[in-house]
Amino acid sequence: GRGRSGGGGEGGSSGEGRQDQRRRQGQGNQPVEAITDDAPMELDEDTLRRRRGRERRGKPIGRYLMCVSVSGGVTQIAVMEGRQLIEHYLSRPADDVSEIHGNVYLSKVQNVLPGMEAAFVDIGTPKNAVLYRGDIQYSDSDFDGKGRPRIEQVLRARQTIIAQVTKNPIAHKGARLTQEVSLPGRFVVLVPNSSTFGISKRLPESERKRLRSILDKVKPKQHGIIVRTAAENITAEEVERDVRRLLTQWDEIEALAKRSQAPSLLYREPEMAFRFIREEFNKDFRGVVIDDAEMCERVRIYVESVNPALVSRISYHDPETESLPLFERHHVHEQLRKALDRKVWLPSGGSLIIEHTEALTVIDVNTGKNVGRSSLEETVFRNNLEAAEEIARQLRLRDIGGIIVIDFVDMEVRANREAVATTLRDALARDKTRTQVFDISELGIVEMTRKRIGEGLLESFSTACADCASLGRILDDELLAGSGRAGQR
Repeated sequence: GRGRSGGGGEGGSSGEGRQDQRRRQGQGNQPVEAITDDAPMELDEDTLRRRRGRERRGKPIGRYLMCVSVSGGVTQIAVMEGRQLIEHYLSRPADDVSEIHGNVYLSKVQNVLPGMEAAFVDIGTPKNAVLYRGDIQYSDSDFDGKGRPRIEQVLRARQTIIAQVTKNPIAHKGARLTQEVSLPGRFVVLVPNSSTFGISKRLPESERKRLRSILDKVKPKQHGIIVRTAAENITAEEVERDVRRLLTQWDEIEALAKRSQAPSLLYREPEMAFRFIREEFNKDFRGVVIDDAEMCERVRIYVESVNPALVSRISYHDPETESLPLFERHHVHEQLRKALDRKVWLPSGGSLIIEHTEALTVIDVNTGKNVGRSSLEETVFRNNLEAAEEIARQLRLRDIGGIIVIDFVDMEVRANREAVATTLRDALARDKTRTQVFDISELGIVEMTRKRIGEGLLESFSTACADCASLGRILDDELLAGSGRAGQR
């Protein structure tokens, strides 16, 4: 899973200066940061040609386009499929308080609650983080008997531990932690002090076998390795370089932990644009367009170091010379405004009503203007199929997480209900965020969950209204500039 919000400063420096700064980390008390400015990877021309992806008349083609807009310290990323906005991410300047997913901390246990099978942990943020029993690490040799030890047997108050944030703090809830740290690279994920070993199941068996033989030679004995889908067709040298880079980061983290006092930040995830490119950017993207010159140059350097075949797909949108701002050119603001509405229209005239509560999100499906041309059952069935597709898109775009209840229009035929549930599951399969969908009931009710890592789209663009006891929200004037609806409640 990934967070919608991400921190990261935008300060500029030369590539050489940044490398010097990286070399100094692990020697001072600054947190370790991911290497994003390594020397370019040298690949032969045949390899580069194979990895460049498809082109038409000399221009790259692909299913997706990534637009990055930077203004006033705020970075926004819009992912377009054709002309349709499918994902949006917003990052404010790093405050090391609310946008901390993936960060690693030297933490101090405050208190252990056996009845809750959890511990509250001080990581230096205003709210204590929570560490559940299932996320603690221990050595089997330290405990006799069968099964997992109880949390109070492993953790005690005032104990110092290294832990990583797996979920940002949301509203009144603190961040969630794990002691199983994972450091993601472009091609592999390093899991320190673990026997974990895995290769993405999305890769063909022949490729999995090839990568397994490479890993047998480069895998560190005391650490685990997970190979990502992006590793398809990469060379042994690229795997080794990624592993070596991550081992350097972990050595620096351990060294910093030994001379630091808890609570303190040991490792900070890179800013959002770099995280997205690390996780997602491949030849399915026809391009990455950035309207900030300094960030564009740093992204070029990073892509050149991990995937030089795609560096030509990084381009700069100059606000001074272009006739329209980047997001206006691609109609991003217009689609964002629609994504903040309660009501979503379906192609045939039906609609969705999306309501948020403290406990869950409710989506009501209506036929509305869709009167159909045949029987009532057929009209309702077709309307629900459209709704299932659109619901999956809206959950992804709005980044709605937690418990979700969907009230489809009642269908009498069992096969129709099952077909709608199948359509919903198939549409959600395109969502990288983990979901779980339960069977549809005779009343057309579907219960599902979607992993929540950070704040959703609505929370990113609004604040709670103080005048109505936080029952409403006020949209941000600047972030929705040009909407004509800024300040709406």
